[in-house]
Amino acid sequence: MFRPLSLALLVIWASACAGPPIPHEPDVIDVTLHATADQVKTAVTKILTEGGYRIDRTDDENLTTGYREEISGPWDWLLRWRFGTGRSRVDVLVTSASEESSRLRLHVRYEGKDGIFTRWEESPTATPQSAANQLRLIKNALQIL
Repeated sequence: MFRPLSLALLVIWASACAGPPIPHEPDVIDVTLHATADQVKTAVTKILTEGGYRIDRTDDENLTTGYREEISGPWDWLLRWRFGTGRSRVDVLVTSASEESSRLRLHVRYEGKDGIFTRWEESPTATPQSAANQLRLIKNALQIL
């Protein structure tokens, strides 16, 4: 008699924490910068590499990254997979708007999880990895105010 009741209470308690994901806006910035496309690509590559991202060039205009290295060590993949709280990756598009300016589109994809038995879900971007912060760092590298 005690076991079915305790099992039912455990199921109710465990399901009370579950819920649908909270919707949020995508972390995208699309701006025109007063610098050539090559200068912007160089600055983006420098900033993202220093930030822990591994960059892959898909073509002359598109850059994508793998997931950011949050910690370094032989077991970092296991810690991120099992216990990680957040991971991010970036998609970048740099096109030439004129001889002296270029368009930059940054899209930061951020995923989070809160335990061993949960899966990665889209989450609001952490401030250090946000598109606005990446743009600020890129502007600093280009010496644009």
